[in-house]
Amino acid sequence: MHTVAEDEIHDEYFPLVPSPPDGARWSAPADLEQYLYKLARADSAYGYLRALAIEGVYYPVALDQIQAAEEGSYPILTTETPEGRTVAHVYTAGLLPRPHPYLVFEYATLGALAQILPDDVRMLAVNPATPCEQHFHTDDEERDVWLDLHRELFSSDELMNRLVTRRTGALPTGALLHGLACGAHLCFTNGDAWNTAHWHGMGYQGERERVAESWSVHGREDWLAMEERLLEREVSPWYWDFVLGARTALIAAQGTRVDAEQWRDCVEATLRDQAVRKVGTSGEDAEFEEFVAHLRSLVGKLLRYESRFRADGLLPPDGVVRSVAAWDIGRASKMARWGRGARYATEAEMRAALIRASDVARSVYGSWEEFSAGYVLGRCLHFDEEEFGPWYTTVLDAHQALATAPDSPWRTVPFGA
Repeated sequence: MHTVAEDEIHDEYFPLVPSPPDGARWSAPADLEQYLYKLARADSAYGYLRALAIEGVYYPVALDQIQAAEEGSYPILTTETPEGRTVAHVYTAGLLPRPHPYLVFEYATLGALAQILPDDVRMLAVNPATPCEQHFHTDDEERDVWLDLHRELFSSDELMNRLVTRRTGALPTGALLHGLACGAHLCFTNGDAWNTAHWHGMGYQGERERVAESWSVHGREDWLAMEERLLEREVSPWYWDFVLGARTALIAAQGTRVDAEQWRDCVEATLRDQAVRKVGTSGEDAEFEEFVAHLRSLVGKLLRYESRFRADGLLPPDGVVRSVAAWDIGRASKMARWGRGARYATEAEMRAALIRASDVARSVYGSWEEFSAGYVLGRCLHFDEEEFGPWYTTVLDAHQALATAPDSPWRTVPFGA
């Protein structure tokens, strides 16, 4: 099931982008569309196809059709020309319109498109009614070319770990844009534009599969519950910030840095005191003692991660991580968009969640760099197990790109209110 709010119904089913005046340069939504515009103007149809083979396309489907479709079938919305030819329309990511409650877009590689286009389709219109429009025949010979290009050029890995920024149609500076920027690590990892709220992601089915497989979100109620837990920072273990908070309290009390043993003792003493106050006992049983030992050992793990972070430039020479709240906040930012792409969230719910993510981030951190260090530490505690393997190195790549790229949110969106 999906939900529809009355104010979401609109007539912007497909993009309509006028060509620039003669002699003027078109400012495309993103780099891909700018490149396709150049190729279209040069009449380089084969080069255009090669770009599509690398990136893939999105095709429209009526929502009721896709929901009623049998597994393994791929309904595609088509139109008829006055001459009676059947045409399929597809679009690149930067030109997709804002989501419509009754029309969705599905993602396909050029190779997949060659196989799923209905046999009666005689023409493929790519980005129609835009300055980078291009048309292709869809006979068997042409489809074989698409398949060959797909085999030569497509790699899903090449579409990930990159910074994508929309130049047109992006949101103005404010809490909503800041909330989008809180998900920049994941946007970089997935190769998604970080600054658009017109979310289609991996396509309607792709977004549903993503949240089902990775988050056990199978419907609207699941999404609402998961989004709330992330915004309340309840998905990550509470004791990560408990241990970090013990050090913060010690530093505030004595005004100096604390050594590891002092930190461990503070963690243990605070934990035992809380057990006494909550249950009237020190909780001295085997399970509790094992938990105390685990939190004491966590201090060493945190120190080792921070040492590596300083060496890699994630932290300044004397920097520490005060909270891993960013790990849940960053994922809440993306979960808001994933829920919208899957049609589990309304537009208003997605925007409200993004603004809440912004508010929480600003209440905990003072800069994007501080936010990032907290996010990276949370990811490492969740997945890395002190191996400093891909779970660490890939998010380090994201941090470094976000810290240096001119169009990064960290360079363009103020962190403070």
